[in-house]
Amino acid sequence: MSLTFYWYPKCGTCRNAKKWLDAHHLSYEEVHIVDNPPLRAELLGLYQKSGLDLKKFFNTSGLKYRELGIKDKMKSASEDELLDILASDGMLIKRPILTDGEHVTVGFKPEEYEKMWL
Repeated sequence: MSLTFYWYPKCGTCRNAKKWLDAHHLSYEEVHIVDNPPLRAELLGLYQKSGLDLKKFFNTSGLKYRELGIKDKMKSASEDELLDILASDGMLIKRPILTDGEHVTVGFKPEEYEKMWL
């Protein structure tokens, strides 16, 4: 199983997820989500495979999210508009994102990781 780990090294949650992956001896390719954010097409694929609401892909606690007033935009924006917003800045994307190309988790909850990745 080949995993891709989208993360931001300064994010404590990402560091905890990375420690979990390492402790369970899972190999993964690291992708710095701010320096190399997923393209719109990649985000669409991740979203579709995740089974999650697109809103779950937004880093709602981030400064950029608040600065840009995205909470208000979410009420009326289309899925296409939301994907464009997400693709515009890696800091807007909730992290970490872990995928094997078929399955996707967003954020880090050890019990979710155990269920999905072990």
